[in-house]
Amino acid sequence: MKHSIIAALILVLACGFLPSCEKDDSSFSDYDFSKYTLRSQQGDDDFITLPDTIFMALVWDGKQVTVTGEAGDSVTVTATDADLVISSTTQRYLELMVSGTCDNGSLLVYSARPWGLVLNGLDLTNEDGPAINNQCGSALYVTVADSTENTLTDGIEYADAPVNAQGAAIDQKGAFFSEGQVFFRGTGTLNVNGNYKNAIASDDYIIVEEQGPTMNIYSEGSNGIKVNDGMQILGGVLDIFVTSDGGRGIRNEARMTISGGETTITTTGDCSIEVVDGIADTTSCAGIKCDSLFTMTAGTLNITSTGDGGKGINCSENVEFSGGHLVIRTLGDNEVAKPKGVKSDTDIIVSGGSFDVKVSKSWACDNGSDSDYIGDMLTIIGEPNIIKFEKKWVSLSYE
Repeated sequence: MKHSIIAALILVLACGFLPSCEKDDSSFSDYDFSKYTLRSQQGDDDFITLPDTIFMALVWDGKQVTVTGEAGDSVTVTATDADLVISSTTQRYLELMVSGTCDNGSLLVYSARPWGLVLNGLDLTNEDGPAINNQCGSALYVTVADSTENTLTDGIEYADAPVNAQGAAIDQKGAFFSEGQVFFRGTGTLNVNGNYKNAIASDDYIIVEEQGPTMNIYSEGSNGIKVNDGMQILGGVLDIFVTSDGGRGIRNEARMTISGGETTITTTGDCSIEVVDGIADTTSCAGIKCDSLFTMTAGTLNITSTGDGGKGINCSENVEFSGGHLVIRTLGDNEVAKPKGVKSDTDIIVSGGSFDVKVSKSWACDNGSDSDYIGDMLTIIGEPNIIKFEKKWVSLSYE
């Protein structure tokens, strides 16, 4: 099938291997990449789909959106000005290619099965809600098309949420929100501006694949990226900038794994203080806040926190660093909370790579020990080259 309106080379997921789209509660660490293949386009202006794929192209132009493709009875499209709602009950793989420019529009998708989104030069702003909202409880495969730049922006305040078929208000948690898992792939650029709460949010997990995009994420709300069930960075380039008090670059309620890519996180806010029943609850900024195990085996991670009490990595379980390049700088004061470079409630284990953490106040590394000796604050395996080993600066290299 030819769609001459498409003039970009993209990667298309081979959908014959996709699982059924019931709510998938499996751990992101169980994802088997060997089950999936990527298929690239052939030809100049021809988009080649797989036999079991329903392809639709959505093009925003100012205050309207044009939809082309063969939807059939299993896919319904409802447009209110530039706000588009797509509901899919098909058992085939649905792929939406989106492009164009709009300063007040949105895309809301309900799908019975996993589906794909190809960002092919889209600049979409929603003044009173998410720019893109995925209400499928299973996987969404986002391809950022090669050589394209895409920008998603939400509003400073959100309108009342739409209701689903059961009459319940749907979640709206960021400029890009997904109920299910999200896989980011492709080599283009994705800019996400979060003005309300989160820039990117998933109620499941997020994986940035090895051939991942460049993602520039800016948040004036709570978090740059918010995930409930884990996050894995295999590749790509992530640049996350958060300005709010108590904001986090990545807020992860489960396991965090970095095994590739280039990730840079900057937080500039001070502590957020909320008084409940006369008791002050203080939340510090953090580059990464993780409620489970943090592991890093490869790639680069640079975190800078300039606000009072800011943390680089703040983890409820072990921080295990065995490879890659880690640089953390916390430059803020300690008037309200103590800034830390790497904080773990259990242990910090370093066994490889390049590990460089420096603070202006307090401890570079803190595993909760009552000791005043930095050597009790982390576990070192092997014999690294020790460049600095002080309270405020720990720099180790196995290279």
